[in-house]
Amino acid sequence: MPSAAELRQIAEQPLDPNTPQSYEIRERQQLEQPSETQRPASATNAPTNEDYEPNPSASIELDPERQQIVDSILRLYSGSGNHEEGSTGEKDMRVYAKQAVYDDVWSYCDTRYKIAGQWYGIPAVMKSSETKVIEIVCSTPSPDSPGTGTKPGEIVFKMKRAWTPKLLQKTYDVNHFVTLSMEKAMEGDGEGPSERVKYHKDQWNEKDYSHEGLGKVMKTLNGHFATIGTRPPKSL
Repeated sequence: MPSAAELRQIAEQPLDPNTPQSYEIRERQQLEQPSETQRPASATNAPTNEDYEPNPSASIELDPERQQIVDSILRLYSGSGNHEEGSTGEKDMRVYAKQAVYDDVWSYCDTRYKIAGQWYGIPAVMKSSETKVIEIVCSTPSPDSPGTGTKPGEIVFKMKRAWTPKLLQKTYDVNHFVTLSMEKAMEGDGEGPSERVKYHKDQWNEKDYSHEGLGKVMKTLNGHFATIGTRPPKSL
């Protein structure tokens, strides 16, 4: 087990400047989530922000491969990351690049293996996780060559999920705003689709979250050490 000093050293490491960070993809999220002064009080005070409420009738169509990528992500949200025979979790994880980033309210992970540590933890803490409705907001193409410095492609979707924690035995509906930054697959990414998720940001119920101070420390530690308990496949 790492010492307290080692944990602090890990958590305080600077973010990789070559990895797209959340503030670089906030422009679209801000368009979907205008400031409080631009919204009625009923929207601002709603338990699930109306700007994050998915509208399936407004959803755009994805090409077949991108639809398969989104389907894999949705299966991971629903608990496909498990060690049962016939599970699709390991295959679903292949939609991520080897050096992908996952960023949500609880964790910050900077490799596919660490991301798997989060997904493989869902069956341990959740009785169920159900996709209720989804709206694909946009889909933009990836650059032809990875690492060229051009703007990555994106898949952006809104999703309502019903989460039921095992300990609480109560179901909570949560609106998610998910941004997937996409790049063409590289040799080190291994088997999988021709495009991979390079950065996965998930915001809940209009809330953004800190990338500084204690918030960053806790998110980084969770991302770094979750794999110890959840034991995702080493092949990832």
